[in-house]
Amino acid sequence: MPRLFGFEDMAHRRVRESEAEGVRGAASRRLLEQSYDAMCDWMNAEGYRTTLGNLFTGPALAVVLDHPSIAGLMEDESGNLVDSGGPRIIPVEDFIAIRALRPSNNPDTRRAPDREYLLTGSQGVCGLCGHALTTSPSNAGTRGHRCPPSTVRRHGGCGKVRINADLLEAYLGEHVLAELAKPEVAALIGQARDEVLAQAGELRKEVADARRRQEELVESYAQGSELSHKAFTAADKQLTDLIREKTAQALLLEQAKHVPVGDVPDLIRWWKHAPMVAKRGVLVLFLEKIAVYPAASRGSRTVDADRVALTWRQWDAAPES
Repeated sequence: MPRLFGFEDMAHRRVRESEAEGVRGAASRRLLEQSYDAMCDWMNAEGYRTTLGNLFTGPALAVVLDHPSIAGLMEDESGNLVDSGGPRIIPVEDFIAIRALRPSNNPDTRRAPDREYLLTGSQGVCGLCGHALTTSPSNAGTRGHRCPPSTVRRHGGCGKVRINADLLEAYLGEHVLAELAKPEVAALIGQARDEVLAQAGELRKEVADARRRQEELVESYAQGSELSHKAFTAADKQLTDLIREKTAQALLLEQAKHVPVGDVPDLIRWWKHAPMVAKRGVLVLFLEKIAVYPAASRGSRTVDADRVALTWRQWDAAPES
């Protein structure tokens, strides 16, 4: 989990003043009821970046302004705001006023129902530019994936690929179930799952090591090392990017723990009724990458090998797919 913007540490006891000014500026603008888009434009123009090194977006900034720690507060077990004993970046009364502006407090706001997707993380990519696909419902509300186009606030991909999630998931399910049904493959599921989870464990170790190095870097710089601010910022961003990348990879592989081991009499029936987390685990276990290309024609509902390229994961003891 990345640290909260405005703080040096995960305990929210040491303020990073260079970021705290951004929190105060955004808070004052929110109190004037500026939109999050306008606030993000200001944050990004001023050179502020998220703790993962990205440009600010509305959701990312909302997380910061909705976090009680920026006002030296915390939520107790009942959800009540109480003093945390930590520093206050903004006054308590300002934080409470900002909380009152949350969309959830607007009776006219209705939250869209949560949607689950089989394809998550960096496993699905655009076949044209290689950028990770994002979930993106169509104008009609149908679940879908797309290659996000680049915008002023966010670096994206080419924006030329979109696919219906139901069609893609049916195609992927058909292929992984065909592999899972092979006796020689089914016999290796347990071993393969252990291999993938071991890879996730190694990634977690790399993340822990990078976090230690980042903490040492921050401590050294705070104590007046000879490192210039530019060099410190570059090194800190490099470690942050490494932590983000390795954490995302670990989270993806760890889904394999939900794959059932042992005899499954009716795979098709199991797949139909299995929880999404288990199906994601199967997908991760079998497929390393799923590249999606543009449809042959606008509105096409055909999903085949010309549209989707599958890169099968190679297990140490498993036969090639």
